[in-house]
Amino acid sequence: MSFRVLVIPEDPTYNGYILKPLIERMMAEVERPRAQVMVLANPKIGGYDQAVAAIRGDLLARYAFWALWLFLPDSDRAAGLQNLEAEMQGKGIPFYACAAIPEVEAWLLAGHRDSLGIPWGTVREHRRLREDVFEPFLTEHGNAASAGGGRSELMAGTLQNYRGLLAVCPELGQLQNRISQFLARQGGAE
Repeated sequence: MSFRVLVIPEDPTYNGYILKPLIERMMAEVERPRAQVMVLANPKIGGYDQAVAAIRGDLLARYAFWALWLFLPDSDRAAGLQNLEAEMQGKGIPFYACAAIPEVEAWLLAGHRDSLGIPWGTVREHRRLREDVFEPFLTEHGNAASAGGGRSELMAGTLQNYRGLLAVCPELGQLQNRISQFLARQGGAE
């Protein structure tokens, strides 16, 4: 049976083009290269509160048997993630949350720091990252005719230096370590 990973974003419409390849790579790094990674699209989530409600509600019946759940919201709205983790793990769900600082789009931008024109520290603290930094970057460097308006291609570029991504987005390194520890407790590699 395949190791199945459910990725829960705040909004799958565009975040899926960033999160799916990222988590596929992360799973390869933790010795699960054949993991089946699915970004939740049904039910369609529209924000942090809807995501949390779905996690506590509908998703339990639909995905309780999946090997791993990952909730990856933007940090600007994320609150109580440790409590949510404890609650879900208490129900037997292998659930880990990781808030993107400041937003999921920063994980894509991490691989293109030389093209941003602003210091990385400014990116990580930006209050309107998506609107003021990411969208202009995507317009200039993305291929509007490709998947996700260029997100897929740009994320592939970011993942070419995966170690560099983890170095500038330490929350991802922490998530990977937590997943690795969980897998060690479960018993070995795929």
